[in-house]
Amino acid sequence: MKKVVRTERGWVGHFICGHRCRFRRNTLLECRNIKIVVSTVGMMVNSKDEFEEIGYERHFETMAFHAEHDGRYWDASVSKQVYFDSPWAIQEVDADDRANDMHEAVVSEIMGKLANGETFKIEDEA
Repeated sequence: MKKVVRTERGWVGHFICGHRCRFRRNTLLECRNIKIVVSTVGMMVNSKDEFEEIGYERHFETMAFHAEHDGRYWDASVSKQVYFDSPWAIQEVDADDRANDMHEAVVSEIMGKLANGETFKIEDEA
């Protein structure tokens, strides 16, 4: 088993309207030379402070990406998505507790795979 380092960060990991989301999680996972960002956003508000969907029939979503160094931090490279099996979307607005659980499930799944040697090869590197 390989050691996986987990770092919680305080900014949006993906989503162009992330600044409008009241729910944001960003977790960096590092194992050997592999770095992956797991990002969850949700509860997006409009200019009238009303909740809007962030995508088709969802108010929360979790995605994962390989990370790239941006000069100071390792941040999500949104063109290098990492796929996982755990649930990734929630339709209800009042579900921040479930969104935390969803984020944790994805982090746990990816950490386990990294610890067991998965490299999450990028498709054009195969």
